Amino acid sequence: MIKISYQEKCTAQSGSALVYILIAIALLAALTSSFMKPSSQQTTSQSTFNTVTELNSQANFIRSAVQECVLTYPAGEDGLIGSTNTPYPINPSSTHLASPVADDEVQHIRCPGNPGGSSNDHSKIFSGASGKFMPPPPNLFEEWEYFNGSDGVFFYISTDKSDAFLQTAMQKIDDQFSECEADIINASTAAVELTSTAAASDPKCASGDVCMRVWLVTKDSAFYGGDSDNDEVACP
Repeated sequence: MIKISYQEKCTAQSGSALVYILIAIALLAALTSSFMKPSSQQTTSQSTFNTVTELNSQANFIRSAVQECVLTYPAGEDGLIGSTNTPYPINPSSTHLASPVADDEVQHIRCPGNPGGSSNDHSKIFSGASGKFMPPPPNLFEEWEYFNGSDGVFFYISTDKSDAFLQTAMQKIDDQFSECEADIINASTAAVELTSTAAASDPKCASGDVCMRVWLVTKDSAFYGGDSDNDEVACP
């Protein structure tokens, strides 16, 4: 009969215990990884969903408010009849206005025809008087901008952040609109013109930005430069 010494028994037991400990550590690492990965994916998915919801809600809110102005005052203003895209609001920075501003943010647009006649001191579409308040832009985005020119009427929003969910969210919004009604402009390497005239005062998607644009009025000259997914190649 082969006898096993007490020391050999202890060594064998210690070796077995070490194996079990290593197995437990490996299982714990695998379990931790399995919990962390879905959590990260869930966070990204939630961020995308929240951004899509905000962008979609604000874009439709702006469209609705502008269309309400157009339908309420279809003749526009006497001094603007026959001008570009009457009766849509002109650019907030236009010197035609009694109180122009330095930028063309959507929050500053005024409703031509309110008041009517020859007055050019129009009421703001978004103000306490109108009961419509422009909400802050979605997180990581700049303010919505507005443009009324020879190519038509549009508004757009931009971001210079590189978070992947931002572009995913904008693309989902683009897919909800008809072709040529909205587009995504990728200006990650260089600024992209948003108009066919490319005038110095015309808007651009700044270098390093990605922009999402929604059209209200589209003319034949409408320019779709920087289209990120090539789905507006036949526009207009």
